Amino acid sequence: MYRTWMRYFTPSPVHHRLGLVCLGVGLQHGTLPAVGPRTLDHHVAVIIHAGSGWYADPDGTRHPVTAPALLWLTPGVPHHYGADPETGWDESFVDFTGPAATTYTELGYIEPRPDRPLVPLADTAAARAAIGRIARAARRGNPLLEVETSAAVHELLVALRRARADTDADGDPVLQALARDAFLPLSVAEHAARHGMSPAELRTAVRRGAGCSPKDYLLGIRLGRAKELLAATELPVAAVARRVGYDDPAYFSRLFTRRVGTAPVRFRTQQGRAVPGGWSTRIPDPDDPPVVSGTG
Repeated sequence: MYRTWMRYFTPSPVHHRLGLVCLGVGLQHGTLPAVGPRTLDHHVAVIIHAGSGWYADPDGTRHPVTAPALLWLTPGVPHHYGADPETGWDESFVDFTGPAATTYTELGYIEPRPDRPLVPLADTAAARAAIGRIARAARRGNPLLEVETSAAVHELLVALRRARADTDADGDPVLQALARDAFLPLSVAEHAARHGMSPAELRTAVRRGAGCSPKDYLLGIRLGRAKELLAATELPVAAVARRVGYDDPAYFSRLFTRRVGTAPVRFRTQQGRAVPGGWSTRIPDPDDPPVVSGTG
């Protein structure tokens, strides 16, 4: 005995340019019939919220699935899975496609491992909320259907990445430590040594946790902070450079210009937010931002 609800969509070519489009959504519960063997031309995230079941390798070997868990079904890869025939499971699924799926795969949000499609999750609450938004947007005649569901697919991928059982709820400790030390004038090798790691081990850890190299991870934090200081203070560019870890202001300016697309001074002019007195004389603290309260 089982219950099922599903909707399928056919987004237009212009909606595909959003990067990701939702092709379908479903909510199912009970002793569901097995799926496959079959092969699809798009991605499907199958989230198991409660219960247990199995998935089969291409060679037919079955492996247990215990909630909470995620089954990644990837394009062109045969898959075969099902709920326990006695107890069943509580499942939701989202079909999606689009050019941004390649980028999400490169960043590690989508795991294209045909031999191991199962990803254990810590919980499914955030994923369930994102899928709920897709289900609500799926009402007949909704003029915002494609855009609303596209946005929710992006949200779902983030929620699933955060919910992976191998990720600490507060983030990867190595990434936390790198973020804390990001403004120190240290090389990647020196950062690795501080954590008792080789540069190769640090690269692997950061790539797994953030989807990029340690250099790019640190650079993103440094440039983000530099933008805040340029926009909200009147500090000279050289002082901004020193505060984000660069002793050579000329090198900082070249790096900022190459990555941001505009020079630091030009960026400050474009923002036009520095106001003499008030907050502009203070260094903004990202961990303790000022509170703006409304009146009446």
